[in-house]
Amino acid sequence: MRVFVILPAAGIGTRMAAGGASTVAPKQFLEIGGVPVLIRSLRAFLAVPRVDAVCVAVRGAEKDRVEAQVAEYKLGPLVHMVEGGDHRQESVGNALAALECDEDDVVLVHDAVRPLIDPATIERTIDAVVKHGAAIVGLPAVDTIKQVERTAEGAIVTATIPRERIVHAQTPQGARVGLLRRAYAEAEADGFAGTDEASLLERAGIEVAVVPGSARNFKITQPGDIELAEFYLGQAKA
Repeated sequence: MRVFVILPAAGIGTRMAAGGASTVAPKQFLEIGGVPVLIRSLRAFLAVPRVDAVCVAVRGAEKDRVEAQVAEYKLGPLVHMVEGGDHRQESVGNALAALECDEDDVVLVHDAVRPLIDPATIERTIDAVVKHGAAIVGLPAVDTIKQVERTAEGAIVTATIPRERIVHAQTPQGARVGLLRRAYAEAEADGFAGTDEASLLERAGIEVAVVPGSARNFKITQPGDIELAEFYLGQAKA
């Protein structure tokens, strides 16, 4: 059994730009502590000996930049690239199709802009996929969750959802290669667009296990997230 990782990194960072960030660089190329976000994500997976290869889905215009960064940080021959799409699902689908792997191999998909994922969580996710067939990292909800009905003036609460039944989905999300390919093929055939890999797996009737996540494993999305990531890094070094 081999383990493959897909990092969709073709996003253009519209929420970061909407927040008034002065940089024109997509968020996966912003720096945390002097190191690009994408490189930190790659390093986390390459630190896990069980990982056999990492496939990064990037826009064609960014391919040279990513190749240069991989070479600069000496990440080695396990990192490969594939053309990304306009949407996450398309990018992951392209990478999934490009993998030279067996149906029983493990594939993990991780947001390239979650740079603080730790090797121990990656290991636990691999173990969960091996045991259950599919798994995601999830953070238990601590706030009270309300179901609402949207209105022209905002929203009205319609129900309170018990917190013990809720997790905030993180990544990596993974499955046996054959299961994820089936889920993607069924979604494509039906024109279904999911929000993450788990949504496609669930739709295909595949049970998805949950691995405990952490607040550190957040997604760089808006201005201020870089400073928070640097804070966490400083805490880790203290």
